[in-house]
Amino acid sequence: MRAMILAAGRGERMLPLTRHTPKPLLQVGGRPLLEHHILNLKAGGFGQLVINAAYLAGQIIEFCGDGSRWGVHIEVSEEEEPLETAGGIVRALPMLGDGPFAVVNGDIWCDYPFTNLAHHVPVPGGAHLVLVANPDHNPGGDFTLSGPDVIPAGTGDKLTFSGIAVYQPDFFSGVTVPKAPLKPLLDGAISEGRVSGERYNGAWVDVGTPQRLRDLDHALSGNPT
Repeated sequence: MRAMILAAGRGERMLPLTRHTPKPLLQVGGRPLLEHHILNLKAGGFGQLVINAAYLAGQIIEFCGDGSRWGVHIEVSEEEEPLETAGGIVRALPMLGDGPFAVVNGDIWCDYPFTNLAHHVPVPGGAHLVLVANPDHNPGGDFTLSGPDVIPAGTGDKLTFSGIAVYQPDFFSGVTVPKAPLKPLLDGAISEGRVSGERYNGAWVDVGTPQRLRDLDHALSGNPT
């Protein structure tokens, strides 16, 4: 299974920190957010990584190289402008192979054991989502989990999508425009029973603001991994 790290966003909520630095290269615990993902994915058995880049893409490309310094192989899917989540994944599909692949948001930090993802192969046209308890900034949650299935919202307690998932390539077969969000695809697949899920109770942070970045950096001080 290959993995993709989403790193193309502008990070406008992180200004002024992102004025000259792409958000995935902001540091916490002594290394960039992006490097935490690379190392954690490698530890989880992922040796083939795809990273998309748009805003300040040259910095992402230079930082990643070919991945050999981490013992992985990295390809960068460069976008002239951010294509939103689904659009970015569709652009990178030729790099992700013919089988299911993992996707991780580049602006989160977590200690999720990525080895778990190999055990969650979605149904054809489907996805598997990792959900977490709702953080303060998303109290209403995103999706509802019933056993192993993600079900339409409103029929139970809602959880927050962590930004970690496994997709079948044909999950994106309905995307016909370059720029496309992910949420409508997920909603449609959930309504058709094509999405499974799991709740993760470990450490997870959506590093979306300078204050959250500072808080996480403080928490990781002296523990860069």
